[in-house]
Amino acid sequence: MVENGISPSYQRLKIYSCLMGTKSHPTAYTIFEKLKEEIPSLSKTTVYNVLKLLVDKGLVKAVRIEDHELRFDAEVREHGHFKCSVCGEVSDVFLNQELMQLIEQRNKVTEIQFNITGVCEKCLQISKEK
Repeated sequence: MVENGISPSYQRLKIYSCLMGTKSHPTAYTIFEKLKEEIPSLSKTTVYNVLKLLVDKGLVKAVRIEDHELRFDAEVREHGHFKCSVCGEVSDVFLNQELMQLIEQRNKVTEIQFNITGVCEKCLQISKEK
């Protein structure tokens, strides 16, 4: 954090650690709910402010998978997301190197964000078992 110009407070470290420890792409509210018992003085405003700072400094990406929902991702490499329409789970999707090279040869890429919605393998398996 320090190398990115962020003074590492206890709350900042816990919020960043919470993001680093998950691949679920949580919302600010989810992070607040997860940490509020551990940090009783934590407010939703603090969570939002820390997330904004982390995004501004490039440590975290803000991801809009649906119009009404902003999620946060500690994976900052260019990638997209797959959201299961059954269980709501969100996972990362990376473009293969060949496709990335083709895109970059023809364009000046500054950011990649794409979202795919469907049914995840786990939910497909459950529906087959029924």
